[in-house]
Amino acid sequence: MAEQQYYEGIGRRKTSTARVRVYIGGAGSVMVNDKPGQEFFSRENDYRRLMQLLTVTGTEGRYNITVHVNGGGVTGQADAVRMGLARALTKIDPTYREVLRPTGALTRDARAKERKKPGLKRARKAPQYTKR
Repeated sequence: MAEQQYYEGIGRRKTSTARVRVYIGGAGSVMVNDKPGQEFFSRENDYRRLMQLLTVTGTEGRYNITVHVNGGGVTGQADAVRMGLARALTKIDPTYREVLRPTGALTRDARAKERKKPGLKRARKAPQYTKR
C-alpha cells in the first residue's frame, strides 16, 4: 500500500498529548487510538467540540483523521485532540487560521494541577486551625 499524504498536528492539554494526522481525501472517518471517534469520546459534547472545527472550516467529510492520544483524562484528551486537529488544518490551508482563532482551538490552555505544598492537605487547603 502506498503512503498517503497527511498533515500532522500535536496538541496538548493538562497531561494529555495527541498526535493528529489529517489525510487528504477520504470519507471523513475519525479514528482515535484505533477506535471510531464517537466510540472513543463517549461524551457527546467532547466529540461535538472536535467536529466543530471541521464545520467552521467547511471541511466535513473531506479528510480522514487518525489520532494517537495518551495521558490525562477524557476532557484533557478531547481538548488535546482538538488543538492538534486545529494545528493540522492550519498546515493544510493557512487561511483557516483566522476562522479557527475565535474558537479558541489554537490557544494552548496552560492550566494544570497545582503541586501539593508541605504542611497543607492539598495545594492550598490548610489543616483546620484549633486554638486549644
